[in-house]
Amino acid sequence: MHLLYDENGNPIPHGTHEHEHTHEHHCENSCGSCEGSTCKDENLALLTYMLQHNEHHAAELDEMADKLEKSGMADAARQIREGVSDFQKGNMRLSLALTLVKEHLKEA
Repeated sequence: MHLLYDENGNPIPHGTHEHEHTHEHHCENSCGSCEGSTCKDENLALLTYMLQHNEHHAAELDEMADKLEKSGMADAARQIREGVSDFQKGNMRLSLALTLVKEHLKEA
């Protein structure tokens, strides 16, 4: 397991629900306030974290849909599954963005 850190150096917990959804980093003049590749590294770490985070929530929602269907709430389960499908489409785009960021960092 690897640890990710926010812009203040605090560990970002994952795999639990005890987290906040605020991840801010303000750079001025195209990251002129950052030294070296700090901003690029932070963006890579944050994008990686967000993709994993979203995938985790999609799996949890899928499990919830199963439970609702077993409880006789097929209509609600169907709506959740459609939402999970949308979530997965967004995650595919995030995954592509992550690949592109990694490629740009290799070139730099």
